[in-house]
Amino acid sequence: MKDEIMEALEDCPVIAAVKDSEGLAKSLESESRIIFILYGNICDIGDIVSRIKNAGRMAFVHVDLISGLASKEISVDFIRSNTRADGIITTKPALIKRAGDLGMFAILRMFMIDSMAYNSIEKQAAACSPDLIELLPGTMPKVIRRVCDKIKIPVIAGGLIADREDVIHALSAGAVSISTTNSGLWFE
Repeated sequence: MKDEIMEALEDCPVIAAVKDSEGLAKSLESESRIIFILYGNICDIGDIVSRIKNAGRMAFVHVDLISGLASKEISVDFIRSNTRADGIITTKPALIKRAGDLGMFAILRMFMIDSMAYNSIEKQAAACSPDLIELLPGTMPKVIRRVCDKIKIPVIAGGLIADREDVIHALSAGAVSISTTNSGLWFE
């Protein structure tokens, strides 16, 4: 699975992140082979994932943003048992660890808001062993470069990616891909 995901990122380094049904429909027309789901609830997440999977794409559910799910490991079990998702995204190391235990791909989302967050990245990554780390905001090439040099886990840059220049800067800094809700960047 990891090889397939890394190949998809290499083929198209822009990940479509969707926050509503309109974004989902657009994402399925894009070149993005990977879709990040940033909306939904426990009643419709299975259908959202199915639409993505039926379109031949990989689906990653941001479990922290799904209404009705608790911030506990059982949320990952729910996604595993009730959807065809390829993996999860979360800010919670315990959920990353649980995803790994269940054989799911896991992306740790981290906000680089200050030096304390930066200094803790190695410790957090070692504690839960994510497959990828998503750094936010993704418009900080110097920080992206330092993180990529510091850890050996591939990095996705996300958040505040507004234009092609932001994409180029993030990728040039060492990110393997970027994630964005800006649908205009899904088609460039």
